[in-house]
Amino acid sequence: MSSRASRKEAARAARELIARQRRRRRNRLVTAAAVAVLLAAGATGYAVYAAQDDGGGDFAVPATATADRAGLRVGDGPVTVEVYLDYLCPACRAFEQEAGSTIDRLVGEGRISVVYHTVAILDHYSTNRYSSRSAAGAGCAADAGRLTAYTNALYADQPAEGGAGHTDGRLADLAAGAGIPREPFAQCLSDGRYAGWVTHVTDEMARSGFNGTPTVLVDGQRLPAPTAAALTAAVELSESRL
Repeated sequence: MSSRASRKEAARAARELIARQRRRRRNRLVTAAAVAVLLAAGATGYAVYAAQDDGGGDFAVPATATADRAGLRVGDGPVTVEVYLDYLCPACRAFEQEAGSTIDRLVGEGRISVVYHTVAILDHYSTNRYSSRSAAGAGCAADAGRLTAYTNALYADQPAEGGAGHTDGRLADLAAGAGIPREPFAQCLSDGRYAGWVTHVTDEMARSGFNGTPTVLVDGQRLPAPTAAALTAAVELSESRL
């Protein structure tokens, strides 16, 4: 090979080497940029997840909500009775009809405080998400200081499972019949003020390991059979330990 040909071959090899080096640099830059984008996307995704997480989510809470925002408190007695209920649940209605007067008496005597967990686990048994809407209405009723009256009114006119639950207008009528100013209640309901709160309460029920309503606890102990007699006996037992 002549010296001229050798120089041409060397020049060609040098150009190829430079081109390979440039491609490597471009690839490294593209990879670094892609990693940066993925990291940014991951951070954004986590931020969105964290913002949606019920543990720290931002949602309106009714006036009488408990510290964990998962229930509505009535009364201030030393023994705590917790009731998980869905306003579409026939068994919840039966429990209220059988034990409601007992609960009211024990609250009136200053012996118990009641925490109502108004959950929405039966939305799929109505065609208009009645469980969620009626549970949100409980928050509106609690703001008016009429949660118990609202609960009694809804159970007295409970819609059947499998069809359309009451409209917002009908819920407002029932609330008015329970002594709640109609227009503020209707506005609270139509605004969806407590929709996020209902989701939180329902999620907290699942986290507690409960999956049915009514679920009734007395000072943290679940009643195997929630009846007025069982509730009274459990309250008396708790009182004996105070």
